[in-house]
Amino acid sequence: MKTKLLIAALLTATASMATQAAEVTYQLDPSHTYPSFETDHFGGVSVWRGKFNKSSGSFTIDTAAKKGSVNVTIDMTSAAIGNDALDAELKGDKFFDAAKFPTATYKGTSVKFDGAKPVTLKILSWKCFTNPMMKKEVCGSDSTATFNRADFGIDYGKAYGFNMPITLRIQAEGVKQ
Repeated sequence: MKTKLLIAALLTATASMATQAAEVTYQLDPSHTYPSFETDHFGGVSVWRGKFNKSSGSFTIDTAAKKGSVNVTIDMTSAAIGNDALDAELKGDKFFDAAKFPTATYKGTSVKFDGAKPVTLKILSWKCFTNPMMKKEVCGSDSTATFNRADFGIDYGKAYGFNMPITLRIQAEGVKQ
């Protein structure tokens, strides 16, 4: 359950990806979509960075009606922080519990807008264009957000002085269907 809640916050990022009129569906490109995170290690000693190497899904956006939806799945066994021992701990039952929850799926139908962009994350960059190699429209964004992981039931390390805020950095690209 805690994995699903954390991923719900993480994957809301994909709703930040389109500014087209009328409902348009985009398929996330798994080779260009990498949800990543930054987390404290021992109360400010350092910042650990990791990412999920496998994700899939789609999103729809209708800017005229100011609505959208998202359906995303992350392979929790693909979590990587760059250290084999810590990767194993991250996937273990103190954090993501990937053996019990090998995937996390987020389905959302409530996308809120501020002007032409959904309001969920701070959108650092946004662009739609016709990809010259694919000959299809592609929309992509880099977004960021911060949340308290303890709010999602993942508070391991708090007793050792670990800070609970997590910074998400979402690099995502979707291909118009």
